[in-house]
Amino acid sequence: MITFKEAYQRVLDYPLNFGVERVPLLQSTNRILAEAITADRDFPPFDRATKDGIAIQYSALVQTRHQFVIEGEAAAGMPQQQLHNAENCLEVMTGAVVPKHTDTVIMYEHITIENGKATIHETVKKGQNIHYQGSDEKRGAIILSKGTKITPAEIGVMASVGTSNVLVKGLPKVCTIATGNELVDIDTFPELHQIRKSNGITLEAALSKLSITSTSLHVLDDKQVIQKELGKALIENDVLLLSGGVSKGKFDFIPEVMEELGVEKIFHRVAQRPGKPFWFGIHKELKTVIFSFPGNPVSTFANYHLYFLPWLHTCWGIPVTQNFAKLSVELEITPPLTRFIQVKIERKEATVWAAPVDENGSGDLTSLAKADGFICLEPKDAVYGVGELVQLIETR
Repeated sequence: MITFKEAYQRVLDYPLNFGVERVPLLQSTNRILAEAITADRDFPPFDRATKDGIAIQYSALVQTRHQFVIEGEAAAGMPQQQLHNAENCLEVMTGAVVPKHTDTVIMYEHITIENGKATIHETVKKGQNIHYQGSDEKRGAIILSKGTKITPAEIGVMASVGTSNVLVKGLPKVCTIATGNELVDIDTFPELHQIRKSNGITLEAALSKLSITSTSLHVLDDKQVIQKELGKALIENDVLLLSGGVSKGKFDFIPEVMEELGVEKIFHRVAQRPGKPFWFGIHKELKTVIFSFPGNPVSTFANYHLYFLPWLHTCWGIPVTQNFAKLSVELEITPPLTRFIQVKIERKEATVWAAPVDENGSGDLTSLAKADGFICLEPKDAVYGVGELVQLIETR
């Protein structure tokens, strides 16, 4: 049995390369950029009016008076208009190109218009209410870096620079595999000795947040059946995510079958709770990585976030970030196991506080719906005190 830190590092030591692909912009949500996006022109591309009102030449305001004859108007979408007489003004709308020979915009709220003339009632500052060309980004500037996760905000940015198709990191082919004779379909009412297939559904839902559409498989506790089905799955997928079959029970065949299928065991059993029986390996010839999690729901869910997600980020070449929270209560964690405790978090000003949720062990599926994530507590002699900073793994 190895420590959590050793297991974590060994998992990250076996990344895969899934390549890149170009997809339509609207299909890129939650994907990872595989190219830098640059501005194809200045942003904004022209001096832009930020208020509805009038555009004037500031020097005329200083040298003459506060009343200006209105020559015409400039609206958004119109080519640049021109002020012909420096002592006059043009009405201008938000988003319009600031007219030629004008350099200041005064909003309607600060003027009155009567008989074709605009009278200014407020103090005016030269250049006010103008968003200047290139003040956001210059043409050619990198506006989205390679490795950025694409959200609706990034979609909007790329649309503004004409990126209709975008290069993104490739997605792995993933199969979620549940083992056990006790499992039945979720639309079946189980007998007293049965449970529904919740682990596989949970993993599929988690993968969908990454835009990964996985396949699923349920294998019974029969060694020959398991070997046949896993042998096929190894060939067809980049990643296998298993739940169950890795403990020390009489029908826990996964470690033995993996060895017979040519999978190299990297480790089996980690000094952690939940998820101690976790098995990890790789089929080097097929380039398939296997995460075999314990069958308890909390164990499967925890190990997915503790190991698979950081591993996938490593595969994509993006940083694995660490978050922290302060404890709301004292906790004692005695050797030798690293503990992952489900918590509810509360944000107060700039601080994140974590408080344990009530749970009844790693089989308590309903506790997952109460928690925002896990805190990582290494074993130590002293208690973890209130306010102590600990690692936080958010799952929401």
